[in-house]
Amino acid sequence: MRAAAMARPSAIICDDAYLAFARLTQWWAARIRPASPAGIHPSAVVDPTAHVDPSATVSALSVIGPAATIAAHAVIGSHCVVERGASVGAGTVLKPRVVLGENCSIGSRCIVHSGAVIGADGFGFAPSQGRWEKIEQLGAVRIGDDVEIGANSCVDRGALDDTVLADGVKLDNLVQIAHNVQVGANTAMAGCVGIAGSARIGANCTIGGGAIVLGHLELVDDVHVSAATVISRSILKPGQYSGVFPFDDNAAWEKNAATLRQLHALRDRLRAMEKKIA
Repeated sequence: MRAAAMARPSAIICDDAYLAFARLTQWWAARIRPASPAGIHPSAVVDPTAHVDPSATVSALSVIGPAATIAAHAVIGSHCVVERGASVGAGTVLKPRVVLGENCSIGSRCIVHSGAVIGADGFGFAPSQGRWEKIEQLGAVRIGDDVEIGANSCVDRGALDDTVLADGVKLDNLVQIAHNVQVGANTAMAGCVGIAGSARIGANCTIGGGAIVLGHLELVDDVHVSAATVISRSILKPGQYSGVFPFDDNAAWEKNAATLRQLHALRDRLRAMEKKIA
C-alpha cells in the first residue's frame, strides 16, 4: 500500500490517514476562510459593565449583557445573546443565533453552532393538586475547553449545582443535555441523543445517534452506546452496549424485559438437558 502511494506523483504518507486528513482540513480552512475582524459592530448592544477584549469580535445585532466577559480572539456571531454574568473563553466561536444564558461559562477554543441554547431552565416541576409548580433552576452551565456543540442543541442549567461538560466534549446537532448532567472529558454524542437529568457520563465515551440515557444513572469511562439504545440502568463496566426493545403496557413490558434478561441462562440449561437426553 505504501509502495503504491510512493509511486504516485504526490502523496502524503502517514500512519493514521483519517487523523492526517483532519489536520489537513484544518490547515486548509485556516488559509481560505477570512479572519473575523476584531471589534464591536455598530449595531451590537454591549452593556457598559461587560468586558470585551479588544481582539474579540462582536458581530451585528448581538447583545452582550451586564458583567459578561468576552475573552481574547473570541468571535460572537450575528444575533447572539450573551446574558448577564456569562463568560466566553479565548478563541471560542459562537456561530449566529447562539444563546449563552445568565452566569454560564464556556472555555477556550470552543465552537457552538447556530441555534444552540446553553443555560435554558432545566425541566423541573412539582405536581400540586392537578397542576405543575415550577422549580426555579438556580445553577448554571460550565463548559470546558475545546468543546464543540452542534446546531440546535440544548444544555440546560442545573437546578442547584451546575451542569458540566468537561474538556474536549463533542455534541452533534439536536442533542439534549438536561439539568445537572455531568459529561466527562472527550466524550462524543451523535445527533438526537438525549441525556436525562442528573445522569453522569464518564470520560472517553461515545453515544450513538438517537440513544437515550435515563436520569440519575452513571456511565463509567470508556462506555460505547450504540445508536437508538435506551440506557435504563447504570453501566459500571467499560464496553459496547446495545439494545432496542418494543414498547408495551408498562407492567407487561417489565415482565417481558425480565424474561428477556434470563434467555441466555435458559438457553444454557436447555443445552445441558439436551446433552443428558442424548
